[in-house]
Amino acid sequence: MEDHPRYNIAPTQQVLIVRKEQGEKVRHLTTMRWGLIPFWAKDLSIGNKTLNARSETVTTTPAFRESILKKRCLIPADGFYEWRKMGAVKQPYCFEVGEGEVFALAGLWDEWTSPDGEVIESCTILTTGPNSIVEDLHDRMPVIVPQEKYDLWLDPDVTDFGAIRDILKPYEATSMRRHPVSTRLNNSKNDNAESAVPVTLDTPKQDSLF
Repeated sequence: MEDHPRYNIAPTQQVLIVRKEQGEKVRHLTTMRWGLIPFWAKDLSIGNKTLNARSETVTTTPAFRESILKKRCLIPADGFYEWRKMGAVKQPYCFEVGEGEVFALAGLWDEWTSPDGEVIESCTILTTGPNSIVEDLHDRMPVIVPQEKYDLWLDPDVTDFGAIRDILKPYEATSMRRHPVSTRLNNSKNDNAESAVPVTLDTPKQDSLF
């Protein structure tokens, strides 16, 4: 398990997740591959298409419909990114909760065994419609689980989708903030604090608008 902060996690890389095992009261912290590989997959390539799971169809999508009932997890983070096209530049923005505290994204996980016997645990992030602080940049946002719902979301004994459905909604926009960050973030190799530092965007001079 990595012991240093991550600022720019790319698909198929390892992410921290929290889960509870059947019959246990304690939570477990581990890492999983980002991009869920369902147990029935023929190979791991499907994980490139399952980075996110739409909340609206999660119970009917073959890759997710079992995990939503039996294998839910939390993915801790202190921010997530969306991009705005500004001319030839894709400008990244960081979204935070509160004053920048750690929060939890709703995730699902599964365990897959390769033809040669290697066991790979992988996960996906659930998404929902955007709130007002996200909607001008993207038509989706990750599901953020309120702290008081952590136990319910993680409980593997809760297999009724109706009991967790209300969690899968946009987070309250007034409890979030956003700021632009360095375009260094656009290169996944730049996984350091400098890539996530807030920046001030240039404002066009008044006479350049006419």
